Amino acid sequence: MSGEKKPPIDYSLYLVTGRDLLPPGKTYLASLEEALQGGVTVVQVREKNADTAEGSLQFLETAKDTIALCKKYSVPVFINDRIDIALASGAAGVHLGQTDMPFAVARTLLPPNAIIGISCATPEHARQAVQDGADYVGLGAVYPTNTKDVTAPRRMCGIAGARAILSVLEGTGVKSVAIGGIHSTNLLRTLHGCASPTGHTLDGVAIVSAIVASPEPFAAAHRLAHGFRAWAITAPRGRPAAFVSWPSQPKVAYTRDSVVAAAAALVDTVRRVRPLVHQITNMVVKTQSANVTLALGGSPIMAEAEAEQADLARVPGGLLVNFGTVGALDGMLAAGRHANLNAKPVVFDPVGVGATAFRRTTAARLLDVWQPTVIKGNAAEIGALADSREVQAQGVDSVGGFADAPAVVRALARQHRCIVLLSGPTDYLSDGSTVIRLSNGHALLGQITGAGCVLGTAIATFCGAASIAAAGPTEGVLAKGDMLLATAAGTLALTIAAERAASREEVRGPGTFLPALIDELAVLTPDVVLGAAKVEVDDAE
Repeated sequence: MSGEKKPPIDYSLYLVTGRDLLPPGKTYLASLEEALQGGVTVVQVREKNADTAEGSLQFLETAKDTIALCKKYSVPVFINDRIDIALASGAAGVHLGQTDMPFAVARTLLPPNAIIGISCATPEHARQAVQDGADYVGLGAVYPTNTKDVTAPRRMCGIAGARAILSVLEGTGVKSVAIGGIHSTNLLRTLHGCASPTGHTLDGVAIVSAIVASPEPFAAAHRLAHGFRAWAITAPRGRPAAFVSWPSQPKVAYTRDSVVAAAAALVDTVRRVRPLVHQITNMVVKTQSANVTLALGGSPIMAEAEAEQADLARVPGGLLVNFGTVGALDGMLAAGRHANLNAKPVVFDPVGVGATAFRRTTAARLLDVWQPTVIKGNAAEIGALADSREVQAQGVDSVGGFADAPAVVRALARQHRCIVLLSGPTDYLSDGSTVIRLSNGHALLGQITGAGCVLGTAIATFCGAASIAAAGPTEGVLAKGDMLLATAAGTLALTIAAERAASREEVRGPGTFLPALIDELAVLTPDVVLGAAKVEVDDAE
């Protein structure tokens, strides 16, 4: 570690070693070299039980051997915690925990070109790291992990906490890697979810057991490195708009005519591709949700068992998670996770989320495990997710409305990196940039049970169809197709059909309205949508 200039670091695949995790028959250096060949870009040497003189000597030897091997691949090596080991071995830098040596002391002991990283689990940790002059921070733990006890307070940050930390780092030049329970099956969800509302994203992921404990470290590292590169190509960094769709393009200029034309075309697309619409929904609306799916041209399945979710996620279509009766939580968690793995759109309807603490906790848990493509809710539900007191919940219904609904949906879409639909007399939807207003519908929708729930069904049906019909690869994305347009199309289909059903001579109230609604959905045509859609587009950010 000589000279003044700090070396440039590629943090994309940051390996944290752990000799105690090696599988039988695999030596430390053999595993490490395979991981380097697989795509690891930086290595941190972490040794447990190195407090004794003998342990320290072993740590030093391991560090020297690691540096010698990594030099062949031009990969820098950091040392966990121990400044003395870093100096004696000639490592490129150190990584400090919150309870390790103070940053200022480490800075005075190390050469000027040494890289210093620090673990951060809160925005306060990140602010201090920036103030101290850290080169990078390790955010986490993002998920529970077996390699370290993260049950103590301020040890876990989750996806939401990582977003808050990234907001602090924005514009500072401090790099970031996420750590804690990350592996190839949740990598993409982690990368998509860990982003500030204005688009500041991770510089890498730190991996321990997913590589070190693997009997095939080359393959494990290659999957992770490839996944990161695929995401980096498709993710529009620095853009606030939701980035769950493929392909990544400059911002689309939506117009009233383009939205209506796309919605009309998707009516036929649904019937042509017949998406499987997997619905985990509340017991009150299962029958009408299935009937709405069939009427639109989709194929419904109501399956809640956790054991079924992996198989169902492989079938093209859409997923609706509606927790109106807050049941089958394990099934919901598994369904969303597997849908993300298979680039399947996920529509989340957090029914009555503001009504009880249990519902709020459940929604937070779901959103920490998987990435929604669309969040759909009434004013009270959207307000609860946005931590707004402007609209109150009365059970599953809303009391009042937002003074600036477009601003609310745009902000929540940026926060959760997805499409957000606020349903009501006027429906507002946004991808974090564009806001679309839809003014179709009828008062009778508010007089039948589950109107909001079947709206979620319609959206999941159209998102599923749009995803199937979209061209392009699924690598690096969580859903193919334009999900903003698909959400608008599903909403228009239901609300236009409602207007036509209410105008039928035989409809005299809510009891006769529901079957008429299903009938109108079954005969809905693109021409009807083209002639009846009431759409306004606000492209200003």
